[in-house]
Amino acid sequence: MNTPSHAILNLFVFKQQMQNSASCAIFIGAILPDTPIFVFYFLMKFVYRLPPQQIWSEVYYQPFWQGIISTFHSISLALIGLIIAHILSWQLIEIGFMSTVLHSLLDLPVHNNDAHRHFFPFSNYRFISPISYWDRKHYGGIVALVEISLVLLASIHLFPILRSHFSKGLLIAVNLFYWMGYFRFYLRGHSI
Repeated sequence: MNTPSHAILNLFVFKQQMQNSASCAIFIGAILPDTPIFVFYFLMKFVYRLPPQQIWSEVYYQPFWQGIISTFHSISLALIGLIIAHILSWQLIEIGFMSTVLHSLLDLPVHNNDAHRHFFPFSNYRFISPISYWDRKHYGGIVALVEISLVLLASIHLFPILRSHFSKGLLIAVNLFYWMGYFRFYLRGHSI
């Protein structure tokens, strides 16, 4: 799934905790697993100046980067963090780890050839899903439509809860970006 989708869906799922001033922990937990991918892309694109094809087909799959990405997407490690935070009564950190676990659980069914090792370092198993959130060869258009529809529904429920105009504006912007991108993709004649 796309990172903004994780943030919005996690805030929706944990909206009760969000009302208890945990929205920042939920947000951080929702985007944390993808932060190494953003750092990776920034370095490869702007520091090393590699072409996108090489970044995503070669460098992304190097053991060093896969190890870092797997660590951040590990359900096992997030659950260990959650248990420790619970034992130590660190409620915000516990909620953050719950959000991280949800991120990985939502990623699990929508990654095909780019599947993460969600049980790293205890297992190198990758669940290769028959569907993908982005790859048209694996129903990416349909999965994308489902994803942005869920984000829209979650956004409708979140909008009245959000306190700041900035948060509300960001929520609207993400939805507009998603829908405009989807329709532009669809209207250009690409098959779903």
